[in-house]
Amino acid sequence: MRQVPRWAVLLLAVGIGAVILKLTVFRDPGLEVKVARAELGPVEEIVTNTRAGTVKAHRRAKLSPQQGGLVVALPHRKGSRVAAGDLLLQLDDSVPRAQVGLAAEQVRTAEARAREACLAAALAEKDLARGQALARDGILSPQALDALQSARDRAAAMCQALGAALAEARAQVRLARAQLELTRIRAPFAGIVAECSGEVGEWITPSPPGIPIPAVLDLLDPDSLYVSAPIDEVDSQRVKAGMPVRIAVDSRPGERLAGRLDRVAPYVLDLQEQNRTVEIEVVPSDPWSAQGFLPGTSSDVEVITDRRDGVLRIPTAALAEGGKVLVLERRRLVERTVRTGLRNWQFTEVLSGLAPGERVVTVRDSPAIRPGARAHAQARGREGP
Repeated sequence: MRQVPRWAVLLLAVGIGAVILKLTVFRDPGLEVKVARAELGPVEEIVTNTRAGTVKAHRRAKLSPQQGGLVVALPHRKGSRVAAGDLLLQLDDSVPRAQVGLAAEQVRTAEARAREACLAAALAEKDLARGQALARDGILSPQALDALQSARDRAAAMCQALGAALAEARAQVRLARAQLELTRIRAPFAGIVAECSGEVGEWITPSPPGIPIPAVLDLLDPDSLYVSAPIDEVDSQRVKAGMPVRIAVDSRPGERLAGRLDRVAPYVLDLQEQNRTVEIEVVPSDPWSAQGFLPGTSSDVEVITDRRDGVLRIPTAALAEGGKVLVLERRRLVERTVRTGLRNWQFTEVLSGLAPGERVVTVRDSPAIRPGARAHAQARGREGP
């Protein structure tokens, strides 16, 4: 048998090694794609507001005195927490306080006159009784008896008149005290002074009849905060009072507060016909979590209309038209059609077509990313092109 030359064996080994290197080390890895695994987890169906919502307060009062005057006290400044009934503003009350004192003196005078008149009426009643006894014995003439009866009636009428005058004087006291109370502004409810535009020593000018004095104080109850937000009219039948919500406020980026849907307006706002909306009101589940929210702040809400836990889900970005997804299998992209359930902007429930752990392409930013293409998963932590 003829012996194979050594150089031929070496050449064959080099060729085989080159083929192996080409198929392994120098093999084309294909496209680099972003993938995510199908996994078990919760999926929610949500409705979001179409334009920015606004933080508001159910209990908020802009307060001003009912009459003009000189400001002599402002016990609580902007940012102060007050209890219901606390004094917030005091006008100069020297004149109405003097009127209260005068009315009180008039009451004492009226009481004395009424007491004197009623004593006289009681005495006249006794005189009439004695006169009637004497008249029955024939000692007193009818004319004298008539005089005693007239005197009794005049005394009784005077007692009644001065009693009415006493009641009037007491009403004057109540009126003077009411006028005195108009010089004060008290907190109608517990809350925080959000604004105070006056200062001690300033004069508050009275307004013409029928026109209120501009507000000096702004009081709000931080425990009554809520968010008013518009949703598209097509979603109005999907949302109901009591549904759970998530609240996001611009002043707290990245934070989500749990809440509930408190009210759905029974009408559609059509001021802008190209975008008709329904107003909803949501409140935080824990009022203390909303501490620091400022009325007027922009806010967004997500109404959770349905939720399923422990279902197979994939990123919504992985879905193409018709429920198509690209699955990375043995360095090849394979197209599949999946049946979906609940979905939101982040996740979509998969009812069939995928198994847990399979990898789906989440970004299709190149025409080369198509069924049949060779590909490999992008390493974690790397940004795509």
